[in-house]
Amino acid sequence: MAFMLMAITLFFVLVGVVVLVISLSGLKQTSKNLEEQNAELLVTNLADSPEFACGGSYIAKTNCIDLDKAILLGNRLDYQDFWGVAKIEIRRIFPDNGNTECTLQNLDSCGVITVLSKNVKTLPSSSNYVTLCMKENSSLGYLGFYDKCDIGLLTITPEDKTNA
Repeated sequence: MAFMLMAITLFFVLVGVVVLVISLSGLKQTSKNLEEQNAELLVTNLADSPEFACGGSYIAKTNCIDLDKAILLGNRLDYQDFWGVAKIEIRRIFPDNGNTECTLQNLDSCGVITVLSKNVKTLPSSSNYVTLCMKENSSLGYLGFYDKCDIGLLTITPEDKTNA
C-alpha cells in the first residue's frame, strides 16, 4: 500500500514537471518578441520625445528630430540605459551624404548620427522615416533663422536580454 502511494505521488510530480517544462518552453521566444515590439513602439514615439523633438514649446511637429539635440545627446553616459535599447542611429536619407559620422563641425556634410551604441548582443532593428531639421542663418538679413529640413531614417536596435 505504501509503495502504491509513493508511485502515484511520483507519477503526479513527473506530470507536473512535464507540464511546467512545456509551459515555460516558449518563454525566451516570448521575451524576444516583447523586446522587438517595444523597439517598434519606441521608434514611432522617439522622434516626438522632448530629447529629440524640434519646434518650440508651443509648436508641435510630429516625427521631426532636431539634429543639434541629437548630436549633443550622442553617447552621453547618463542616457546609456534611459531608453533600454542597444543602439539608436539616425541616418540622413536625402540628401545622401554617405556614412560620415556627424559632429557639430560637419553638420551640413554628414550622413549618420549615432546617438547610442552599446557593444551587446542585439535583436533585429526597427526603423521609421523622420524629418531632420536644424536651424540655419538666412543669407538674407531680415529673415533671421529658419528651419532647414532633410529626410532621415531613425533606427533602433533592441538589446537581446536572453542568455541563449
